[in-house]
Amino acid sequence: MKINFLQTLQIKRLKYNKNQGKDNIAIRFMNTVRFQLLLQNFMKNKTSLAKGTRDFGPKIMLRRKYILKTIETEFQSYGFLPIETPAIEQLDTLSGKYGEEGDKLLFKILNSGNYLKGVDPVDLYESNYKNLAHRICEKGLRYDLTVPLARFVAMNRQELVFPFKRYQMQPVWRADRPQKGRYREFWQCDADVIGSGSLLFEADFVNLIDQVFTKLGISYRLELNNRKILEAIANRYIPAEKFTEFVILLDKLDKVSFDTLVPEFREIGIMEKDLDDLKDFLIVEKLTSVVLEKLRKAFSYSEKGIEGCNELLTVLELFTLSRPNENVFLNLSLARGLDYYTGTIFEVKAKNVSIGSILGGGRYDNLTGVFGLPDVSGVGISFGIDRIYDVMDELNLFAEHSEQKTKALFCHFDEKGRKYNQKISSSIRSAGIFCEVYPDFKKLPKQFDYAESKGIEWVLISGEQELENGTISYKNLLTKEQGTTEPAKLIELIHPKSERGE
Repeated sequence: MKINFLQTLQIKRLKYNKNQGKDNIAIRFMNTVRFQLLLQNFMKNKTSLAKGTRDFGPKIMLRRKYILKTIETEFQSYGFLPIETPAIEQLDTLSGKYGEEGDKLLFKILNSGNYLKGVDPVDLYESNYKNLAHRICEKGLRYDLTVPLARFVAMNRQELVFPFKRYQMQPVWRADRPQKGRYREFWQCDADVIGSGSLLFEADFVNLIDQVFTKLGISYRLELNNRKILEAIANRYIPAEKFTEFVILLDKLDKVSFDTLVPEFREIGIMEKDLDDLKDFLIVEKLTSVVLEKLRKAFSYSEKGIEGCNELLTVLELFTLSRPNENVFLNLSLARGLDYYTGTIFEVKAKNVSIGSILGGGRYDNLTGVFGLPDVSGVGISFGIDRIYDVMDELNLFAEHSEQKTKALFCHFDEKGRKYNQKISSSIRSAGIFCEVYPDFKKLPKQFDYAESKGIEWVLISGEQELENGTISYKNLLTKEQGTTEPAKLIELIHPKSERGE
């Protein structure tokens, strides 16, 4: 553990008091109240990050941007266009859209000025946080990108072309308990279609998901379900008003066994004789027409359940036409716990690593209605960038091309050499080669050290002889190849046509 300057003085003071050493000015100062207050203040104000947040250095940022670019390219290939929305939303916009559990995780922002003005003292005394929250907080940080999208569409309906296909890559915030793969601030990459009930879009999302994870090298498992099927299962065992509690329990099956939850299933009204039947119903199998046909027969009592099976069958047929996929499963316990889903539900987990879902989504036919735009269907997916990064990092999936570093460093001995390099570097950058001109006039080994520490492959040196002959010397720090060439030939030397695919 590092010991700072003030702590060092404190240790010296304690040793002096113990050994009754000679008196001096420094010791007398350290015994003063002023010094003790200074020390306490220093210890209280240690620099740290807020829990659940992180800094990202250059290496991590380059890798994150590689993930983002891969996803963005696939979004664009399916005709999605970018938008951005504010980090801060009206609290009324966010509240009530994520279920009771989700509302508890909303980050709320205190009103400016005297935020306690008009607050009932009884609420303060009784710690009535629900009443207090909406009195002292009018705004909150966005919980996801879907609800802000619905608000955006409702507000800009006159300018949009429907079906409106948008993608959005921005951070979101949740007041969750930080742990591996779960952060309070994290990024989502969403793609949504608003204004069409066509199941073609669900099929497109299945294909898009496969293309993204194939390019990133992630082995994955895509699980699908349908909210109508969930409702049909629930209606088989419990009254309609218990549906939300039922969904919450189903979400827990991702972390605990069915038998562990039996007491809670009993509490919401499931009869003892039905527990084994429910357990058998919650299958996880590859999504096939045979499985769906078998399920349709089991739902002979429920028109809604049959409708859900038919929707999944259509999705299966459509995505199989263009891109057969062996990674797609039917998971009848998949609920995702969000109140706004009404049809197909998506969830992706990475194989060979335990980190939770790395993608989620579904159809939400009624979401824009709460913002004054009723009867507009929507469907979307959301990539969890932070978890995808953690998966790729743990499985060592980041290729060298995902970290686009400076390719060349121009070195020199004096002002003339620096100006010479500055001019040449412009043409190198114009050819798409990342390069730097060393800013100072340090000895050549120091400049080489800088290049090596940053993983720069080529050093290009301009001295008195090079300036006189109109040439430039070079050395490859990886292969040790070195020589002298003309500036016009640098591009082919550093980045040959064979590497550029020309």
